[in-house]
Amino acid sequence: MDFKSSDTITGPRAEDHLPHTATAAVKIVIVGGFGVGKTTMVGAVSEIKPLTTEETMTQAGIGIDDNYGSETKTATTVAMDFGRISITEQLVLYLFGTPGQERFWFLWNGLFEGALGAVVLIDTRRLEVSFDVIGRLEERGVPFVVAMNDFPDAPTYPMEDLRAALDLSEEIPIVKCDARRRASSRDVLMTLMRFLHSLTMPSASAASSASAASSSSSASSSRT
Repeated sequence: MDFKSSDTITGPRAEDHLPHTATAAVKIVIVGGFGVGKTTMVGAVSEIKPLTTEETMTQAGIGIDDNYGSETKTATTVAMDFGRISITEQLVLYLFGTPGQERFWFLWNGLFEGALGAVVLIDTRRLEVSFDVIGRLEERGVPFVVAMNDFPDAPTYPMEDLRAALDLSEEIPIVKCDARRRASSRDVLMTLMRFLHSLTMPSASAASSASAASSSSSASSSRT
């Protein structure tokens, strides 16, 4: 092999380098059924060139993959999507988009490892494909928010009806979004981060109450 004539490896682009101010990184997974917009969301919001593993759809998927609502889709994710976004100068989110077809769901277990939270993207034309997705997150104990992607011909339901249909508890946020738009996708991630933060508050309050009770008990003992 003529190494002199081979392509030079230049490394990552300057804009792809991790900011030097970053002190914390969080892994987030973007999940959902086939064709709900996971790859689109990662690509729209990522501050680096996203890594995708899309392959051309072939006749072999007919009768196996349910592409209702995505009949014009010609490529599909077969492993994962990857992107990155800085929420603050110190906090960075690593985004992992999962494959949507059920035959690739065995990859989800590895993608869920170490994830702090998840975004469940849904298409209101095909709510039923979200049931198993939500069930898997609940089984693994991964906190999540639900984002209703805005497809032009998708029906709109009141949030209360949507929550009931998905059997979601009151504390789980449901938001509308347009996965094609960076600002909208970023708002979804911010909703998730606020939700994750809220989950830490009860334990913090309990710890504070326990500490106060302990201090009061110690003070009473010293007086006696």
